[in-house]
Amino acid sequence: MFLQMRAEVEDALETALETLDLPTADLGVEEPPEDVDAVLASSAAFRLAGEIGAPPPKVAADVADAIDVGSLTYVSAVTTQGPYVNFLPSDAYFAETLDAATDDDFGRLPDRETSVVVEHTSANPTGPVHVGRARNPIIGDAVARVLDYAGYDVDRHYYVNDAGRQIAVFTWAYETFEESDLPEPERDSPEYEMVRYYRKGNSFLEDGDADEVETAEAEIQAILQGLEEGEEETYERVAEVVDTVLGGMQTTLGRLPAEFDEFVKETRFMRDGSTDELVDRLKELDCAVYEEDAWQLDLPDFEKNLVFLRSDGTSLYTTRDLAHHEWKFDNYDRAVTVLGEDHKLQADQLSAALELLGNDTDQLRQVFYSWVNLPEGGMSTREGTGIDLDDLLDEAIARAREEVESRLDDRSRGELDEDDIERIAHQVGIGAVRYDIVSKQPTKGITFEWDRALDFEAQSAPYVQYIHARCCGILDETGADERTASFDHLDEPEERALLRVIARFPAVIDEAAEDLQPHTVATYTRDLAETFNAFYRECPVLDADEETRAARLALVASTRHTVANALDAVGVAAPTSM
Repeated sequence: MFLQMRAEVEDALETALETLDLPTADLGVEEPPEDVDAVLASSAAFRLAGEIGAPPPKVAADVADAIDVGSLTYVSAVTTQGPYVNFLPSDAYFAETLDAATDDDFGRLPDRETSVVVEHTSANPTGPVHVGRARNPIIGDAVARVLDYAGYDVDRHYYVNDAGRQIAVFTWAYETFEESDLPEPERDSPEYEMVRYYRKGNSFLEDGDADEVETAEAEIQAILQGLEEGEEETYERVAEVVDTVLGGMQTTLGRLPAEFDEFVKETRFMRDGSTDELVDRLKELDCAVYEEDAWQLDLPDFEKNLVFLRSDGTSLYTTRDLAHHEWKFDNYDRAVTVLGEDHKLQADQLSAALELLGNDTDQLRQVFYSWVNLPEGGMSTREGTGIDLDDLLDEAIARAREEVESRLDDRSRGELDEDDIERIAHQVGIGAVRYDIVSKQPTKGITFEWDRALDFEAQSAPYVQYIHARCCGILDETGADERTASFDHLDEPEERALLRVIARFPAVIDEAAEDLQPHTVATYTRDLAETFNAFYRECPVLDADEETRAARLALVASTRHTVANALDAVGVAAPTSM
């Protein structure tokens, strides 16, 4: 009901200011500090005081007096505190929150009839997904989920770099070396088997006989040229390598989970002629120059030129990405791209070029993230290969299993079999990794720490997941009908505080989608978990009188749905038992 109350408050404020013949451009509606007994407050008196020459508290009092509280549904009273106008919640606010939150879809906003494509991960298909880049699929998938909850029609895309030099080297190496020349794969999975060819090829190009390297480079260049010229045979050779590696990478990403609606290959925009057509348009721009044997854009505000065509007539990744983005603009209302911070210059240049080509770049937004590091000695590292995402997830599941088993009492051991423990270990372990990464602001570098991520008592995924499991346990024990209780029996401050937090969930989704900041949803789940724990400590559920018990069970059910959907919005499982 928070969104409905905010809309009601904004309308009431605007009407009051119009009545007082005051400007309504900035209503200053915001959430007050925790020690203020209001859901919303207005700071408009600060701004208006200077315009009308009156003290802010006097302006606030006049505004409050001009509001017809009796006509409002979700506001019980309007008070002032210094320059602030405070709006207190009505019983209807709490009652409708309790009713709405017992719905399985609580937190999902109405359809906006707006399509959004979210491109994320897009790691080069040259081998296993590395831990350092794991933040991209986690943040990208969370952004897509939050947008979906907010009512957008979301497609998730992985843009496949299948036309660059790395892939040409990979293709040449795969066709050149025998498997008997390679070490054993680190895992029985396609990308681990294939990456051996890629590493062998790069090693050969660095240290091989000069004449043999020259021959190899000619073959690699022939592959690149074949792609540029549209040779079907070359496309098929490259696709065999790329698709095999992508198949394995998908399995790893699916463990997070991070799934995609479409894998869009950059060769698509070479084969359909859109890259050639775009190159022709780029050459006609006033800032297009031919320098240092390449066509470039001398973009305003950038020290470095944007190269879009080599002297041999081959295009670059950025050229093809320009065609890719124009395709996005043609097919979607909005486009979001999740990128590492090292791609910011490239992204800015791409946006500038798109604008020069006549595109509305307001359709495009980027989410930048910094890297994930592991503490020294936190995991074993295979020599020369670093730490793969599979390693991290395996370790997380193993550690979670140990933690779960250590917390089982005699009763729990009798209720949970090995399959249950394994399920919980997966949900808790992978949830801990994902939550720890998504809960931080993307632009801040983070160091993943096991003790913090798997701490059942701290602000971590297991801490929040346990709230859901506890709610499920209470409801399963009672078999309560979630929708038959009355709000009238919820008048303890801890009950009201929990309903206030629950009511905010749809607004949290709305703001996270608007700002493309899923970490705010994770922060919200911690607030919800802490508030529920305070309620559970102070308000007995099963031992209360019949009517109070029914109302509190409905509040537990509302918490369960809210926690489950909030965790789902950031891609974390909500275990029914732990």
